Amino acid sequence: MAAETEIIATLPPMHPGEMLREEFLKPLGLSPGRVARACGIPRTRIERIAAEKIGVTGDSALRLARFFGTSPEFWMNLQSRYEIETARLNAADEIAAIRQLEQAA
Repeated sequence: MAAETEIIATLPPMHPGEMLREEFLKPLGLSPGRVARACGIPRTRIERIAAEKIGVTGDSALRLARFFGTSPEFWMNLQSRYEIETARLNAADEIAAIRQLEQAA
């Protein structure tokens, strides 16, 4: 069990583009162009999300949710989790050095 935990702890945070690419585009045989046309957005936006070059915005989340039958929260939660975990990894020492506010009794 410790080995599994160690492996999980070393995995990088999952970008929402990975989810889009691996769980939606590839299995459904969809091109970024087809998704973009259906969603009314530039093809490059879907390509850049799937390539993990940009994140999912509220607008993109609404459009992807409508097209794929998910919720916008699904996409935004992926984005939020990615950003928090990335920040946690990049600033771990600085975050650990912050002292919690002590409340008066």
